[in-house]
Amino acid sequence: MCSAALVIGCAAFFAFHTANEDNEQAFIPQPPDYNDTTMWMNVDGDSLGTGADIFYVVSTWEEDWTTDDGRTSHYADVWNPTHREHMAKEMHKAAAYMSPGNRFHAPYYRHTTMEAFLTLNEDTIANRARLAMDDICTAFDHFQAQRDKTRPLIIAGFSQGGLAVVELLKHIDDETYSQLAAAYVLGYKVTPDDTLQTKHIQAAQGETDTGVTICYNTVKDVKYIQPIIAATCMGINPVNWHTDATPARLHDTITVTLSPQYHVLVVSGYSGSEYRPYKNFLNVGDIHSCEPWLYSECLQKNIHVRATEWRKKHSLQ
Repeated sequence: MCSAALVIGCAAFFAFHTANEDNEQAFIPQPPDYNDTTMWMNVDGDSLGTGADIFYVVSTWEEDWTTDDGRTSHYADVWNPTHREHMAKEMHKAAAYMSPGNRFHAPYYRHTTMEAFLTLNEDTIANRARLAMDDICTAFDHFQAQRDKTRPLIIAGFSQGGLAVVELLKHIDDETYSQLAAAYVLGYKVTPDDTLQTKHIQAAQGETDTGVTICYNTVKDVKYIQPIIAATCMGINPVNWHTDATPARLHDTITVTLSPQYHVLVVSGYSGSEYRPYKNFLNVGDIHSCEPWLYSECLQKNIHVRATEWRKKHSLQ
């Protein structure tokens, strides 16, 4: 079972019943069938057969919505054409830079809506995200069963998709972990509790290590850290791959510096004005919406580097 939080005793009982009460009052969309190819976006950009298999998880696209009979839903509906269209926008954009030289796979899933995160309540987020995380674990198990396991594995996700990456690292077994070139948590946190729950979360220390987790969040100043998303215990600068405060230059005009104290990226020379503030929650001093896009060239190159290093270690190249 892949769950969004590890709880014990009375806390487990409370979380279970809170989730059930929440779901009894809300509409739960039908689950995806991952044997159905329409539940996936698949892009094969690896004509030479020397790249990686990428499993990508999209972020949060939906707000709470109401069914025709007046019930509220806290989840995206993978059978709803509009919801699918929203998720596909991000899938296409991520595939544009991740798929060249690689095989890119992204599942549609019942991600929980923005309202869960707007509560700023960890229990509410964990309870509502459990359904979404179960979908992702099911999708990943299907993907893993089908793929050539002599190829390096990349797991990546943005925002709620980053949460899914963390949960997948808890979900996978040691054999699957041995196939991991890298996991990319883009715009979400890794907590000390996460690292205690699995040995599969190992913070990246540089540009070429494998079997590691790359995590970063971007702000204009540390005072703008949104704790529910970015209060992380690890971080790395995706421009120079340093874990200290050595500044890096991006696109000639942007300076990106990691705060070793808060493990977030502090940028100057970039306003992020193309990303509008959302309900006084996101893009307000933080630049959450930029995470997969601002550093896309760096990520594209690094996926290749880590996949190549994985192949060298496994004598496959």
